[in-house]
Amino acid sequence: MEIVVRAVVVYGLVWGLLRAMGRRELAEVSAFELVILVVIGDLVQQGVTQEDMSVTGAMLAVSTMAMLAVAGSAVSARWPASRSALEGRPLVVVRDGVLVTSVLRHERITGEEVREAARSKGWGDLGEIAWGILEADGRFSFVGHGPPVPG
Repeated sequence: MEIVVRAVVVYGLVWGLLRAMGRRELAEVSAFELVILVVIGDLVQQGVTQEDMSVTGAMLAVSTMAMLAVAGSAVSARWPASRSALEGRPLVVVRDGVLVTSVLRHERITGEEVREAARSKGWGDLGEIAWGILEADGRFSFVGHGPPVPG
């Protein structure tokens, strides 16, 4: 039972830390960040299973974390209002071709990152964009003033 309690506590802690990191950091993971995530995974395993190196203990810890992930998805699907707290919500980063600097500062995103994302989606200039959205998963979406750009 101790492993289940530890798994629940560690899951909540890691979830909170990942939410605090920001959505852009999770959308594009660098090699350094990947190493950090692997190390965190190892530390989490040590914290959850402690001295228990049995297969049963590992299965119990993994099963508990999987059930917590499924429960989070179920809560989000059942009560849509909880979705923004659990998964985040889309944020407007470009409005009528102008960067929304307060959102960029809060999300720790540079204007150049937004311009780069816009170029990668086929937009030549921010002035062509009616809305630029930072989605909950960290990706950018752009809507133009006119009809959608093919591609």
